[in-house]
Amino acid sequence: MPTTVSVEHIEMTPGIRGGKPRIVGTRIAVEDVMLMHLKIGYSLLEIATKYDLILAAVYDAMAYYYDHRQEIDIQIAEDDAFVDEFRRQNPGRLQAKIKELKGESEN
Repeated sequence: MPTTVSVEHIEMTPGIRGGKPRIVGTRIAVEDVMLMHLKIGYSLLEIATKYDLILAAVYDAMAYYYDHRQEIDIQIAEDDAFVDEFRRQNPGRLQAKIKELKGESEN
């Protein structure tokens, strides 16, 4: 029998964090909590304490992530690809200078 997960602490609002699911009353997205917990290694209690959040809200964020994992992972990958492409097309001054210097030294 499927279990319904409570996500009373999660909301989506157009114009705030691009409409991404986030903890109610904050700009902390579900993906932020997931990245801090699964990628950086913070415990859920550490995240709640660090950002002055209700622990249940942090657990709801992780429950929401697991319920929508494929969708959120795809969005993260698309965001990362966009940033990579933007950086490639718009190198910072340091990268442009390095390319320029490499071009001069190869001639």
